[in-house]
Amino acid sequence: MDNQNCFHSKNYTLHWWFSDYSINEIPLETELLVLIGGNSWHINSLEITNLIKNRLVAGKTVAAICGAVDFLAKNDLLNDKKHTGNSVYLWQSYEQYTKLSRFLEEQVVGDEPLITANGTATLEFINQVMKTVHALPVDQIDKITNLHNLGFYKYCDKFGNPYAQRMSLHLFMI
Repeated sequence: MDNQNCFHSKNYTLHWWFSDYSINEIPLETELLVLIGGNSWHINSLEITNLIKNRLVAGKTVAAICGAVDFLAKNDLLNDKKHTGNSVYLWQSYEQYTKLSRFLEEQVVGDEPLITANGTATLEFINQVMKTVHALPVDQIDKITNLHNLGFYKYCDKFGNPYAQRMSLHLFMI
């Protein structure tokens, strides 16, 4: 893998481009698989289903948002975990989705090793993912989320200017 596509920390290495891997070549030791949302999940893929199922059984984090959660519901990958998604009503025709009682009407739900979020929960989703992989201390993650949620000027009004205070605030493009 190209090291230009990596971020190294004392606790983890983040690879954000897997162009060198096909789906069945993604190493099982990869700690986090993020399934981005959108409308491209109306597919039938035993290869992707097995990849996700194997990772969950191995206790490796799978984080899914928006349409990716629909794929999980359709393929019997949510039934044994608490979860959320865009709307449980979208899944009524999914024969393999049987655990309506485990659906929580929340923006993001973490039930290790699974994280699910509805399509309007991008900030909450990133916040939960970063906390799960211990990307930064929790207070730093919350500061980043607040900055993006409030916007710079409202953040400054509420918490002060992060640059003027010389705080150690890592800004991530999310």
